[in-house]
Amino acid sequence: MPRALALVIFPNFQIIDAAGPLGAFEIAARYCPGAYDISVRAATPGEVASSSGARMTAAPLGDPSRLDTLVVAGGEGSRDAMRDPSLLAFTRSAAAAARRVSSVCSGAYVLAAAGLLDGRRATTHWSLSEDFTRRFPAVRLEPDRIWIRDGEVWTSAGITAGIDLALAMIEADLGETVARRTAQQLVVYHRRPSGQSQFSALLELDAGGGRFAPLLAWMRENLAERLSVDRLAERAAMSERNFARAFLAETRLTPARAVERLRLEAARAAVEDGARPIDVIARTAGFGDPERMRRAFVRAFGQPPQVLRRAARGAAA
Repeated sequence: MPRALALVIFPNFQIIDAAGPLGAFEIAARYCPGAYDISVRAATPGEVASSSGARMTAAPLGDPSRLDTLVVAGGEGSRDAMRDPSLLAFTRSAAAAARRVSSVCSGAYVLAAAGLLDGRRATTHWSLSEDFTRRFPAVRLEPDRIWIRDGEVWTSAGITAGIDLALAMIEADLGETVARRTAQQLVVYHRRPSGQSQFSALLELDAGGGRFAPLLAWMRENLAERLSVDRLAERAAMSERNFARAFLAETRLTPARAVERLRLEAARAAVEDGARPIDVIARTAGFGDPERMRRAFVRAFGQPPQVLRRAARGAAA
């Protein structure tokens, strides 16, 4: 029997939040005919305008009792949508009846407003983290993750992460081979090679494309080496004092903290990937030994590497 999958949209939804997952499920159904019965629904049915002006045609919300999967799209309109009583009632009913409910990007606002994320781990677009946490303090937000599964509630990060979410669901439903073939047809990674982080420390440090961009790129490529202030200053052709002052002014971090940020990002990606032992990751990321890396992880993430590895495996299960 086909799995009934409903994608919910609303005025000013983000078109990729909807089209990305829909495309993934549609392609998966080519490899497993009859796997999914896909519908697009909205509180106000008919043509629904996205934030780009492009429109999708939606059916009424209808009866959620036979749904297998609910996917709530995100977009600028999500903050209005989370105040729609009919949409919230439908979402709660779907959560009670369906096998799983999920959101793409800021669609997490709708799930949270419906009370479905209280006490759960969840994610959304990184730029919304502060606002989301302020509105929904009971949600255990993890703003650096691509997608998270907490029980049968799934949430994903910004925009294209909806495809990652859909591929994970497809793998859970139809197996790794179908998910991999679907990813190949979409010309995307089956699993992103950068682990589960939705933003890059390098991009954050070099947000303005400043004069230290080449140095930052070199640092990330040479994390296993000794990256002391004197060596970095020499690489930048500056005195240590001028370098330290200018680097802090531009990146808002000391050189030592920037090095640790880059090492933590590389190490976390490798830890969550699960392919290499912890001690090898500690050496290649420049921490030197596992204990030093463990302390850095606890400071930065509140958990040691082994716990993050188990959580990543659980999210992929």
